[in-house]
Amino acid sequence: MCSTDCQPGRVIEDGPVDWLTGPGSTGARHRSSHPRHGKLREVVNVSLTIGIVGLPNVGKSTLFNALTKNDVLAANYPFATIEPNVGVVGVPDPRLDKLAEIFGSARKLPATVDFVDIAGIVKGASEGEGLGNKFLANIRESDAICQVIRAFKDENVVHVDGKISPKSDIETINTELILADLQTIEKVLPRLVKEARIKKDKQPQVKAIEEAKAILDEGRTLFSAGIVQGGERAALLHELHLLTTKPFLYVFNVDEEELTDDSFKAEQRALVAPAEAIFLNAKLESDLAELDEDEALELLQSVGQDEPGLATLAHVGFNTLGLQTYLTAGPKESRAWTIKKGATAPEAAGVIHTDFQKGFIKAEVISYQDLVETGSVADARAAGKARMEGKDYVMQDGDVVEFRFNV
Repeated sequence: MCSTDCQPGRVIEDGPVDWLTGPGSTGARHRSSHPRHGKLREVVNVSLTIGIVGLPNVGKSTLFNALTKNDVLAANYPFATIEPNVGVVGVPDPRLDKLAEIFGSARKLPATVDFVDIAGIVKGASEGEGLGNKFLANIRESDAICQVIRAFKDENVVHVDGKISPKSDIETINTELILADLQTIEKVLPRLVKEARIKKDKQPQVKAIEEAKAILDEGRTLFSAGIVQGGERAALLHELHLLTTKPFLYVFNVDEEELTDDSFKAEQRALVAPAEAIFLNAKLESDLAELDEDEALELLQSVGQDEPGLATLAHVGFNTLGLQTYLTAGPKESRAWTIKKGATAPEAAGVIHTDFQKGFIKAEVISYQDLVETGSVADARAAGKARMEGKDYVMQDGDVVEFRFNV
């Protein structure tokens, strides 16, 4: 419905109102343009970057290979990953299959997640040990931190600390991140305290930083204490770019038999609460990436799983950052667009093009479920399931949308 057929950069002139290409726009005169030609402004993308971190030899690169189906070096020694490898991964969305069927779409474009495979961390990273400085710089650029924790047993793969202990590994990584944040605070706090004696508006910031320091001194991450990016307290800390305010995800790389061990999984979840815990076997995920759909399903079912762990990881990462998708469809493509939860219709239009947000008039919205049940846009309109929404409309996950705008 809308879209894109939505090629960003293509609009249709039809009197005073411009429609994106899609159903209901016959007879319009086409005008093509492209952002680099200066006729349309830059596309606004809501992207999600998850930094994959962990001790050396926990399966980070094997996991990354499976995520991206790339051949990143996965070697049995520390720091096989030196420069961060970046892969763009589609978020599985079966709704696109159905939309493509309804609209006869030539292709399907899911929402995406950027995964960054970052060098393994070791004790002392906050002081520059190993590749600590590079590690910390790379992780600052990520929106979320995904810790890969080794729980599998394999005598042929050495553990950097000589023993398998998920609890110890988590503490090592968190400690280095906490120490890095404390270093940042200790550099700026004395100056801000002096400024706050004169500039009273600085006092709330000083108080927030002192509270954050107390939490870190206790050995807790700010995320675990509820100080998360986007929150009121985190806003006062924003200019410090503290690492532990980032959302945390934990991937436990387990042996296949542990995938169905509920008591084991409950123990590990307790270690990382309130963060999300995902359990997978990186080697199995790598094998699944090489199989066709039917073979992959058969292998999953043989180990008691309904979907690949990587699909769960993509969904959990999406939700952790407070993201959702709306949908567009037409003969050229069915597509999921990434927006923040709570985004308004004009903000959602701006994800396709900033011009669409600036010139927003209305959005025709049909819920995905209503569209599937009625079978077509025309039938949804006839059944009263299509709604014309204005600038104050808050988008819902799974809205199928056509925007009306004037530029």
